[in-house]
Amino acid sequence: MSPLLASLEGRLSLPAIAAPLFIISVPDLVVAQCTAGIVGSMPSLNARPAEQFEEWVVEIRERLAAHDARHPDRPAAPFAINLIVHRSNDRLEQDLAVCVKQRVPMVITSLGARPEVNEAVHSYGGFVLHDVINQTFARKAVEKGADGLVLVAAGAGGHAGALSPFALVRETREWFDGPLALSGAISHGASILAAEAMGADFGYVGSAFIATAEARAVDEHKQMVVDHAAGDIVYTNLITGVHGNYLKPSLRRAGLDPDNLPTSDPAQMNFGTDRSKRRWKDIWGAGQGIGGVRGVVPAGELVAQLRREYHTARSRLGTPSPMLNPAWDAAALSDAAE
Repeated sequence: MSPLLASLEGRLSLPAIAAPLFIISVPDLVVAQCTAGIVGSMPSLNARPAEQFEEWVVEIRERLAAHDARHPDRPAAPFAINLIVHRSNDRLEQDLAVCVKQRVPMVITSLGARPEVNEAVHSYGGFVLHDVINQTFARKAVEKGADGLVLVAAGAGGHAGALSPFALVRETREWFDGPLALSGAISHGASILAAEAMGADFGYVGSAFIATAEARAVDEHKQMVVDHAAGDIVYTNLITGVHGNYLKPSLRRAGLDPDNLPTSDPAQMNFGTDRSKRRWKDIWGAGQGIGGVRGVVPAGELVAQLRREYHTARSRLGTPSPMLNPAWDAAALSDAAE
């Protein structure tokens, strides 16, 4: 077992990581996720001004410690911070220094693999997951020192890949035996179990948490997630220069035709502190799994629902399909014995 997985043994209520949601994930949401038994996360860039980031990390640590004091039998899961390592992020060095100082348990890196970032996190015993959309990026991330991978498959919210999760997980498992989280339309407990069945260690749940009480999303965004489904998602690189999935109604409200979108120049990507460069601040991301979101609920309630669905799915798989002829298994055993 990898050191990262060993560090989590017995500490989760569900094999799941909550994806860091840009703008939306804040300490209230992270704490609710962790105290419900899954890894909670947020992007460092959600804290603005930059000085607020360390305040938030300290707040999360203190609130989780208080929870553990009250509930020693079911301590909170660890939290993770997402760092955008793209060259346009002029806060990376400062935010990484906070992660090192505060000994953030897990760091999720995005948009580029940087060995110096991995080394800094490893210096205090932290772990790094890097999100990738294909084998080229996956191999580079591992070569540069990532402990595990977030496989961002087709249907994931925000910046997403275009590969089937079946292909992405299977091809990765051919050469990598470390921790894997699977992202892509995972908004039901059965989907988390399916991710495990394919070979991943975690389901990576994102868009469903937009519609939670603790999420820092405007009410219209939360309701849009509740009211729409996979057919209302469009895949485009127009918004940030990186392909991602967005809600069609929000594109229409911005005066765009979601069925006829222009392409963007990837060279114009910008994840820096100059917020004036965000042209599309009211265009909202979401993944194809939103069809299963039925209402706005507290994050702890959502995790409890996912947990019930997960165990129901496990129970259902305990009985072989009635379509199977057991004689095939008996014949296989007989052939093996000969």
